[in-house]
Amino acid sequence: MPPLSILLKPASSGCNLRCSYCFYADEASVRAVPNYGLMSKEVSHTLIGKAAGAAEGSVTFLFQGGEPTLAGLEFYRDFVSHAQNTFPRGLTARYAIQTNGTLLDEAWCRFFQEHRFLVGLSLDGNRACHDRFRRDGAGKGTYDQVLRAARLLDRAGVEYNVLTVVTGYLAKHVQSVFAALCKGGFRFQQYIPCLDPLEAERGGESYSLSPKEYEEFLKNLFDLWFRELERGRYWSVRYFDNLVWMLRGHAPEQCSMRGCCSLQYLVEADGSVYPCDFYGLDQYRLGNVLEHTWDELDRTREEISFIEESRHVPERCKGCQWYPLCRNGCRRDRVPGLEGRSYYCQAYAGFFAYALPRLRRAGAMIGI
Repeated sequence: MPPLSILLKPASSGCNLRCSYCFYADEASVRAVPNYGLMSKEVSHTLIGKAAGAAEGSVTFLFQGGEPTLAGLEFYRDFVSHAQNTFPRGLTARYAIQTNGTLLDEAWCRFFQEHRFLVGLSLDGNRACHDRFRRDGAGKGTYDQVLRAARLLDRAGVEYNVLTVVTGYLAKHVQSVFAALCKGGFRFQQYIPCLDPLEAERGGESYSLSPKEYEEFLKNLFDLWFRELERGRYWSVRYFDNLVWMLRGHAPEQCSMRGCCSLQYLVEADGSVYPCDFYGLDQYRLGNVLEHTWDELDRTREEISFIEESRHVPERCKGCQWYPLCRNGCRRDRVPGLEGRSYYCQAYAGFFAYALPRLRRAGAMIGI
């Protein structure tokens, strides 16, 4: 087996915030068990042992939530220690965590720096956009707490990037959002389109992002990004970086840009395994790390045709000049009413037609 990538939910769907657009809270709410509590040592140690026996080269452990820091720092100290004692020579453990940052302190940041965790910090650009949807249990905005976390990470020398959820509201304020992130010194930026609730008609939420809004957002963000690039200031925007990389003949690293689902494992707190965190649902459960081998989990994935179904290319995509860049986006955004095409099909088409010449130039300017 090649290197493994494992996404863990050590605190299941538990979170100390109540973000309006949280897709995992929505997923968990329709499961038989919405919240599996905190991951036990039995589950984490079993997972580490089975990963060590199955992988070659490296295993990447990515911790998400809910809010994964709710599992407590001692959980992570034990996890890393057990991996160090279990992994054979030649097998490397890599770590990443996605957090809202509100529970971080100096001890957390020292730990992240010592064990080279890559941190994804959720920050929706500026105060107005962030506090509109990212509130705590009392309904208060969390912008100041996240900025404090960023400064703690900076002082500790932790490598991190900023994860910004693109809502319809934020899309209208892209200039102030990008300016705020650049002024804050956030060199590594990811912009992630929000997801509407499962099975709901798209566009019905206060935060929903329409294809037209997303197209304008991409165009405006690209203008700002490219203008900075022309001035000798490079800000890493993951989506643009991947497009430049693809135009240079390379495969994208971003899962949603590959054209089909990749081989992943989502491990919930009780040890249940799913093929993707966008599909942490009962009907997609592959098994449990306490009971099943990697081979058995992979066989179940094949039986439900999870990856194979994602390879379907709609007829209109086959003749589209933009398909080599678009690849029909993330499976979760593909809409039956559009013959399985991405909800953002027109947004991508409009953006590529607008930006392609400059995207080609950007590769040489960045040095990719």
